[in-house]
Amino acid sequence: MGSESALYEHLLQLEKKLLKPEIRTSQNELNHILADQFFEFGSSGEVLYKDEGIAEEGIGEVKMTLSDFDIHPLSEEIVLATYRIFNEVKKQHSLRSSIWKFTDGRWQMLFHQGTTIGAGQKV
Repeated sequence: MGSESALYEHLLQLEKKLLKPEIRTSQNELNHILADQFFEFGSSGEVLYKDEGIAEEGIGEVKMTLSDFDIHPLSEEIVLATYRIFNEVKKQHSLRSSIWKFTDGRWQMLFHQGTTIGAGQKV
C-alpha cells in the first residue's frame, strides 16, 4: 500500500480516529475499523474481544492525547504501531501497541494493548 510515509500517516489517522467520541460511540464505525478477530489487553488489565459484541453505545468516550507514534512493518499487509497516550481525565500515561492488517482493501486493527506507566518513565 504505497510508501511507508503514506502508510505511517494513514495508520496515525486511524489511531487518532479511534480516540474521537463520535467514533468510539458508534458501533457501526468501530465494526468497520476493528477486524472481526480483534481483541485487546486494556491498560485496566481487562481483556476485551470484539466477538463478544460492541455495545450499542460503543466503547465509551475518552479524552486522550497521542504522541510518539511510530510504525514497524512486519510484512506487506501487517504493521505494528506503537505510541504513548496521556489520559487527560485520569492523568495517566500508557504505552500502546496495535497490530493492523490490510484486508479487503482497507486497514483494520487486529490487536491492541495498553500498558500504564509512570509520568516520567522513558521508553
